[in-house]
This record gives sequence, C-alpha cells and structure tokens, in this order.
Amino acid sequence: MMASSIHRTVDAIWRMEAAKIIAVLTRMVRDVGIAEDLAQDTLIVALEKWPETGIPDNPGAWLMTAAKRRALDYLRRDRVLGRKYEEIGREMDMRQQDQEYDAVVEEDIGDDLLRLIFMTCHPLLSSQARVALTLRLLGGLTTVEIAHAYLVPEPTVAQRIVRAKRTLAEARVPFEVPQAPELKGRLSSVYEVIYLMFNEGYSASSGENWTRPLLCKEALRLGRILAEIVPSESEVHGLVALMEFQSSRLRTRVDSSGEPILLMDQNRAQWDQLLIRRGFAALERAGRIPGALGPYSLQASISACHARARTPSETNWIRIAALYEALAQAAPSPVVELNRAVSLAMAFGPEVGLEIVDALALEPALKEYHLLPSVRGDFLMKLGRVQEACEEFKRAASLTSNARERVMLLKRASDCVTESESEMGTE
Repeated sequence: MMASSIHRTVDAIWRMEAAKIIAVLTRMVRDVGIAEDLAQDTLIVALEKWPETGIPDNPGAWLMTAAKRRALDYLRRDRVLGRKYEEIGREMDMRQQDQEYDAVVEEDIGDDLLRLIFMTCHPLLSSQARVALTLRLLGGLTTVEIAHAYLVPEPTVAQRIVRAKRTLAEARVPFEVPQAPELKGRLSSVYEVIYLMFNEGYSASSGENWTRPLLCKEALRLGRILAEIVPSESEVHGLVALMEFQSSRLRTRVDSSGEPILLMDQNRAQWDQLLIRRGFAALERAGRIPGALGPYSLQASISACHARARTPSETNWIRIAALYEALAQAAPSPVVELNRAVSLAMAFGPEVGLEIVDALALEPALKEYHLLPSVRGDFLMKLGRVQEACEEFKRAASLTSNARERVMLLKRASDCVTESESEMGTE
C-alpha cells in the first residue's frame, strides 16, 4: 500500500479505536489530558511504523497494547505515581509481545468507556465545554472539525478543551460511574450532551448550511455506544430511537442546492429504511423496560408516527397530539407546547393551534425564538390572514441566525405578498 493510503487507513482505524484507548489510559493514569497525550503519541508511532511494516492483522489490539506500554513508561518516570505503578504492575505484565494482542481485544472496556462519558459530560463543565470535550475524546474529531461543525474559531475550541481538561484535573474528578443516587441525574446530563450535538447537526442554529450531518453521525454513534453499556436504561434506547428516526430523513431535508425542505414536502421514498428499522428496534427495547416512557422515548414515538406514514396525509396527527400532551406532562417547556400547538392544528384545524400560540407569545423564553412567529405565520396563512402571516414570516427571518432558514422564511413572506396581490386582483 502507498504511504498516503496507509495514513488514510490509520486515520479510519483511529476514529474507531481512539475512545476505547483513551478510556483505558484514563483509568491507568487518572488524568484525561495525559491519557489523550499518550494516545496521540501511540497514533504517531503507528503512522511512523505501519508504512514500513504494514498494518497489523489486529490494528485495534496493536494500538491498545502500544498505548498501555506508553502509559506504564509514563508511570515509571513519574515518581509521584510510583506506588500506583507498582499496583498496576502487579495486575498486568505488558512486556509480552504480539501474542498478547488477541487477549487485549477480549478485555471488557465497556465500563471504562462509560466512565469516560461521565467524565467528559461532568456538570462542572459548561455545556459548550462538555460538547467539545466529548466530540474530541469520544467522537475522535479534531479541533478543526469541531470548529467547522460549530462555526467557531479553532483556537476557541482548543481553549475550551484545554480548560475542560484542566478543570477536571484540578477538581480531581474521579474516573468512575456515579453511585445509584446520583446516576440518574448524571445520565440525564450525558443524554443532553449527545442530543445537543445531534440537534445542532439536524437543524444548525447558524451558518450557511441547514444541516451538519457529521454532528448527527457522531451523536448517533455515541448514543449507540451508550446503549450497549447501559442497556437497562429505557431512556438511552429512546434517545437512540429518536436519533435513528430523524437521521433517516437527513438526505431529504435539503435539496441539491442546500435549500431546506420541510417535513411535509420531503420525498418519503428516499427516507433511509435501515435507520427507520433501527429506530423501531430501539424504541421497542425502550418499551420492554418497566416504567413510563421518558421524554426521549416519547419524542421517538412521535418520530415513529411520521416514519409509519407513507404520505403526509396518512400521518396520525391525533396520536402525535396525544404524545405531545404526555411529553408536556413529563418534561413541560414552552417549546414542547409550541410543538403541541402544531400537532393540534394539523389534527383539528389552524384556529386551535393559533389559540395556543397566541398564549405562548407572552412566554419570556420564546421572545427571541424564531419558530414561534414562523409557526404563527403558517397558521395565519392557512386561515387566510395573509398580511399578518407575511409580517410573522419576516419577524421569524429576522430572528434566525441560519442563512438558509432566513432565505426560506423570506420566501414564505414573499409568497404571502404574491398571494395577497393575486386575491386583490380577483376582487
């Protein structure tokens, strides 16, 4: 193989193995920053050696073994951690050669991955820092890729990651799964971080593109990993199901020029059926676990209604409205109420939805939320109140930071004017 081809292969392997390696190294050295440095050193060794020797039969095990050896070398050099090295040294002898590689792969590292997820999503860190650190250590993304995904300068992302590692180290955050009383709350934080990533990819809050598939892909991958290491938690399967269903529509959310396509206008024949099947399977797993469905499972159930409908007219809006009612009980918020208004309008008419939206206009949390005037404009348009609808679409366009969405909303406002002039011409 050419060196450039090997480098691409190494990069792909690293994306798959990095999180596991960093998790194991963090357990060994008890510092996530040092663990990442050691992991990167291992990657450099692979990039130097493999073009000469060829890629090993079991590259993941090779990387894991080499990384552990580097960790032990580090512990030997660090006299402060000398006692810790002696403890680890009694547990494993890393001086054996390639015959150990197969055994390395068989090690159960699920617990270490779970500990790493809890560490990167620790409440001590800001939401932005949690997302950046999780994408870096568990998603394997570079700072350049994270900066590009979130449309922020690369130095900003790098600083967030450095500060996050320093905060965790200075606070001596333990590399452990929280105990039962704290576990549920901390898991909620992990779910939130993963879904924040996904949402930013599904409907980008700013920039020139309406979707950022890379973020959706990485969030879904992390969700699937989490579902395998905490399989008894219903909500993790609900979260995965929700992301599977929504990912199935990604390629139909924009046209060939990148312009947004709304749900009711999408070509459902092009929805990814494999992801839809995976979504139903995950939702079924969530339902088999005792207890009421949580917010993510309820949202997944709503997405499942859309997945079942072969055409927009077949959508069971009454069931969706009922599910939003349940979601409003489980996780009340103005945004949930806005979505409930949409479902009720689709089920029973726009005047029903408009009544709820008008009440939401007084909500401080929605004052600058562009989807409130967008939804209100849609209801007004359907009720024939064209001029009012036009103003609402213009207001929505002024509030969004996404260029593609702004163009779409201004077009809707322009369409209102055209329709209004057409009606005046027929009078």
